[in-house]
Amino acid sequence: MLDGKVAFITGSGAGIGRAEAVLFAERGADVIVHDVKADTANETAALVRAAGRRAHVIVADNADVTRMKAEIAGAAAALGPIDILVNNAGISGHYLPLEEIDEAIYERMFAVTVKGAFFCAQAVLPGMKVRGGGKIVNTSSDLAMTGSRVMSHYTASKAAMMGLTRAWAKELAPFKINVNCLVPGVTDTGMPSEEVKARYAGVAPLGRIAAPREIAYACAFLASAEADFITGQVLSPSGGGAIVGM
Repeated sequence: MLDGKVAFITGSGAGIGRAEAVLFAERGADVIVHDVKADTANETAALVRAAGRRAHVIVADNADVTRMKAEIAGAAAALGPIDILVNNAGISGHYLPLEEIDEAIYERMFAVTVKGAFFCAQAVLPGMKVRGGGKIVNTSSDLAMTGSRVMSHYTASKAAMMGLTRAWAKELAPFKINVNCLVPGVTDTGMPSEEVKARYAGVAPLGRIAAPREIAYACAFLASAEADFITGQVLSPSGGGAIVGM
């Protein structure tokens, strides 16, 4: 399904990103693993290699554009041209009400989620254009569709990911580069509290939260040739949570 492809997955040291890296490897892709923590990135890389594929590790802050561009160039030199970019890196919103979100918190949220994704895409595009195609999968959140009583900075940054997806899909379609967006709900990554997980399970039509691998399945589909005629779309593996919110 992804045989011989090179995939770059940001924030793949744990959680959804790790599940995506492992599944992509199982389906034949070599994986560029990225995280801010060396230990978690190397753990994911070991899982990729255990699945029989090559891995290259990038340890860097996704918001450090100069560093990331240099690291991406080095990764492409090591594994080959990048066919798939998954913009998965993000940070928690910490359930802050509007009046408690200061400038530093706001700027950090957008730097990691939006700026990081923007310039990672910019870094891989020249190679995709030369080779005549590629796949970009951005990661949003169901809160971007439903809103949230708190975390407005998080919600806004994730809504921006949907906007980038639609704009890039139009701009890059002539180059056969597909751009789509995943909109997960609460996922069992170890980050959500038990209270949040229980509350989400109580409102989601399917009555539970997602396992990381369930999000990875959707991502792998969008990254595959099976999705060649799908672009600019939002896919919500949220158990129906994106319909109702929290």
